[in-house]
Amino acid sequence: MSSETDLIEALKQVIDPELMVNIIDLGLVYSVSQEDDKVRVEMTLTSPACPAGPQIVQQAKMALERLEDVQEVSIVLTMTPPWTPERMTDDARDQLGIF
Repeated sequence: MSSETDLIEALKQVIDPELMVNIIDLGLVYSVSQEDDKVRVEMTLTSPACPAGPQIVQQAKMALERLEDVQEVSIVLTMTPPWTPERMTDDARDQLGIF
């Protein structure tokens, strides 16, 4: 079974096409869990009307499915709690010029 670190590293490959920062550093991923060969991700978007939402969800699913022991990925979108810039890592803030 993949470690939580493996799952997070896979999701770091998913880049928000508008902000050009990965979804982990943006703080969009709330939780990742794996049971047997199934992975469940609870995540949000920067806004409910995010035009890149479907693309981000599909890329997250594909990134996780590339892992050898993952057969099924469930992505659950939630808007609670809502995303705020405070969820970003320092690296993401640096990339976006937010100090």
